[in-house]
Amino acid sequence: MLLHLSELAPEPLHQQLSRQLRARILARELLDGELLPSIRALARDHRVSVITVQRAYEDLEREGLLVSRPGKGFFVAPQPEGQRRRVALARLRDALGPPVAAARAEGLQPSDILEVFTHVLDAEGGTQ
Repeated sequence: MLLHLSELAPEPLHQQLSRQLRARILARELLDGELLPSIRALARDHRVSVITVQRAYEDLEREGLLVSRPGKGFFVAPQPEGQRRRVALARLRDALGPPVAAARAEGLQPSDILEVFTHVLDAEGGTQ
């Protein structure tokens, strides 16, 4: 499994790992019930500590995206219909909250924020 982890990034390695795995799960690149690499194998392959991988897997397990089976490993948790979308929307809300609050504190109106968001979405090819 190819992941891009950087010790130079401001984001801790375990968060980089969980973010990338989360994205793959939500995009259905990792399927329900799929076995993830063992903690030791992923740590070895990406030259990170076992604790880093374990922490990322446990974070995703707490979010309901992974399940652990003792002696077998970590698997992608089955996602009920609409669950992936709900998780993605909640994470988007969490990510947008601080910048929106900062923009409001600087005097921007909701229409200003929506205009910027629409521009960013258009640049990503996301609006029709």
